[in-house]
Amino acid sequence: MKIGLIIIGDEILSGKRQDKHLSAFIELLAERGMSLDWAQYLGDDREHITAQLRQAFASGDLVISCGGIGATPDDHTRQAAAAALGQDLALHPQARELIWQRICDMAAEKGETADPEDPNTLRRLEMGVFPQQAEIVPNPFNKIPGFSFGSVYFVPGFPVMAHPMMAWVLDHKHADLHRARGVQEKSLIVKGAMEASLTPLMESVETEFPGIKVFSLPSVDHPQWGRHIELGVKGDAARLDAAYDALKSGVIQFGASISTEMVR
Repeated sequence: MKIGLIIIGDEILSGKRQDKHLSAFIELLAERGMSLDWAQYLGDDREHITAQLRQAFASGDLVISCGGIGATPDDHTRQAAAAALGQDLALHPQARELIWQRICDMAAEKGETADPEDPNTLRRLEMGVFPQQAEIVPNPFNKIPGFSFGSVYFVPGFPVMAHPMMAWVLDHKHADLHRARGVQEKSLIVKGAMEASLTPLMESVETEFPGIKVFSLPSVDHPQWGRHIELGVKGDAARLDAAYDALKSGVIQFGASISTEMVR
């Protein structure tokens, strides 16, 4: 099962707000010995969101989608999810109760009594309108839930809500994917070699150690190392050392110099 992240909102693409979900999700995954396979940024275009969600549902991947699940005109995610699934939207009974509790709590804070027929109440309840067969993703911040279908989960765009909900998904729905934390990446700083000339070595290491990924990050103006290549391996900690030793040996045989070695 691959793991993906979808981040929705014109405000992210326009630069009005800086995305905080990608780095937070990567950190949450790393704490559980997991890693992110792909990520997408989407604007508030219902047809485009629908098309991308249709792919997510069909993929079988564990996917978390952030944003667009409110009830304002620029929120399209709930409707897009229903369209992608070919389902009607309906007020989820449990979501209704959770939202109504929140409405009552807010009214009580003001010394008022909540009115179930008030137009504002009815608008807030729209946030619990999900595809008919959806399940609830609890929101510890203000009780207003997200939803899920299969292994695709929908959370709000607000980081203070989204990130605890992401953690809940990983811990309560996919604990079987957790792995013991260990060394996941080892690399070295190489000088005196071009990236293209090291490509055969990288390919041979990946061939010899299936499941291990070799990466190359060239730089021309690093403040500490100047022109260099960070060359490394990442993957299963049990096989990482052998793959790294083969990579390092190949660099030395090539005749390049190694200035620093790093473990992450």
